Amino acid sequence: MPNERLSMRHIREVLRLHYSVGMSQRTVARSLGLAQGTVSKYLNRTRRAGLSWPLPPELDDDVRLENRLYPPPPDLPSEQRPQPDWAVVHSELRRPGVTLMLLWEEYCDSTANAFSYSWFCERYKEWADKLKPTLRQVHVAGEKLFVDYSGHTMEVIDRLTGEVHTAQIFVAVLGASNFTYAEASFTQSLPDWIGSHVRAFHFFGGTARQTVSDNLKAGVTRACFHEPMVNRTYSDLARHYRTAILPARPYRPRDKAKVEVGVQIVGRWILARLRNRRFFGLAELNAAMALLLEELNNRPMRQLGKSRRQLFEQIDRPALTPLPDEPYEYAQWKRCRVNLDYHVEIDKHYYSVPYNLVRQEVEARITQRTVEIFRRGKRVASHLRSLLPHRPTTVAEHMPSSHRRYRDWTHERIRGEAAKVGPDADTLIDVIMRSRPHPEQGFRSAIGILGLVKRYGAERVDAACARALLLGARSYKSVAAILKNGTDKSAASTPDAPILFHPNIRGRGYYN
Repeated sequence: MPNERLSMRHIREVLRLHYSVGMSQRTVARSLGLAQGTVSKYLNRTRRAGLSWPLPPELDDDVRLENRLYPPPPDLPSEQRPQPDWAVVHSELRRPGVTLMLLWEEYCDSTANAFSYSWFCERYKEWADKLKPTLRQVHVAGEKLFVDYSGHTMEVIDRLTGEVHTAQIFVAVLGASNFTYAEASFTQSLPDWIGSHVRAFHFFGGTARQTVSDNLKAGVTRACFHEPMVNRTYSDLARHYRTAILPARPYRPRDKAKVEVGVQIVGRWILARLRNRRFFGLAELNAAMALLLEELNNRPMRQLGKSRRQLFEQIDRPALTPLPDEPYEYAQWKRCRVNLDYHVEIDKHYYSVPYNLVRQEVEARITQRTVEIFRRGKRVASHLRSLLPHRPTTVAEHMPSSHRRYRDWTHERIRGEAAKVGPDADTLIDVIMRSRPHPEQGFRSAIGILGLVKRYGAERVDAACARALLLGARSYKSVAAILKNGTDKSAASTPDAPILFHPNIRGRGYYN
């Protein structure tokens, strides 16, 4: 049973409280004991009638006001009265915040012989029921992008070997305008899946607020009806482009019905037309697909009378989220445990992290150019990626202070410091490093000898090195013993006395 009309006295009071007193619709409804929707309805009806507060003097009579607000139906038969453009109504419903009530009010404002709201809703439903079932959903502009791989494939021939490769077809469809993107890639692996998304986003010139995908293993780590788990790299992509990944429910193809229809259309209008052509490269196949894709998007759709591109420019493009300044760079994630040498292994190369993270689990973000190490979401190290196997990349700040001291010593620095001590020290250190299979093996001995300068002074260390050369000694311990026992001070050091003084060393006199 339809609701009874308010009395004209109540309508006048609604107008007075709202326009004169400045009350909100909710406050007016509470004051008069009415529903907020009722207050809104009469304010809209007053606005459509061209009335405002205060009411003109000629409407002081309730009958005249009622006739103005509720004009009698026109004498024209219904078939002669203007009807809305249902295709426009259907398109406008995809815009954010647009409702049938708003469109009916605009229809009433545009014609004096408009139909009632109930008739408007019934006729639109009848018109929409004639569309394909996949178009019955109302998709808000810029809200959803549907992505999936087609079940159809294309053949690509290697020009050099003649080997035939199978190319997968990626399809992306915007929900509101049906604007479509398609491309070929050799696999459905994670790098190709991410790369296709990046190119699709740049084709559209923006991103939708949600990206609805199938439960592809490359993108969804765990398919679940209620809480699917999205791949870390896929999540990174979504964060970079400010969209949300919304995997379709398992065994619910209607969740991504848009792209299911898009796959069919791409198969019929693009792949079927290319079935008899031979392609000798992926770029050649994608170039041919791009030409037919342009034709598909510019072709008018039969039911709506507009092309996908027209709807895209009118509806979707203004509502898309702008692209970031830089395109997403593909990155893989890997869980690693820090070795005892405070390095993690990635693709047979070793990258340093702060030494206090030894034996802890970290996450590595690997791109083509960089390797970033994270611990509990915080980045702790960043390196340029290296392809040299079994080699380390080490940052000095990641090392303990004891290790860092040795790292700072190079062959050139050691020789320079030795020359400052004296010629004999320079000669001994050179002999020590050349006597080892690798010069680096003599670094510790050389550094130890140079460290004796702080305790004994450069002159004594150089004299001790001279005596060590005479005795054929080639170690730090020998030089330290000479200094400790003071034999560096003896004049014209001769090899008559042993370099070390100890009760167990007999000496020359024992044999006489």
